[in-house]
Amino acid sequence: MANQSTTEILEALASEIGENVYIDVAKWHLYLSDAKLHKVLAEKFYPLLSANSVNEDEVLDILKNMSIKIGGGRREIPLIDLLPMQCQVNLIDIVEKYQSRF
Repeated sequence: MANQSTTEILEALASEIGENVYIDVAKWHLYLSDAKLHKVLAEKFYPLLSANSVNEDEVLDILKNMSIKIGGGRREIPLIDLLPMQCQVNLIDIVEKYQSRF
């Protein structure tokens, strides 16, 4: 793993996020890969990963500050409000796992 490029690591991170984290709307699960949010989110975690400063508060701050447009853009909701608690925990675990690869 130590020889992987940053791009490869971010792609792997994005893939894992996309497959394991979902938005929950009325008990309907939209995985972040299907919502096309997994790559954007992985890129937002890059500064934390490269600075070796991943922690729960930092991850949650990114989720709070990432607005998702709904209703054709008439309204925006922070991503954190769309993710169930278990998905937030899974996401933190995933990002922490990738920290060791930088």
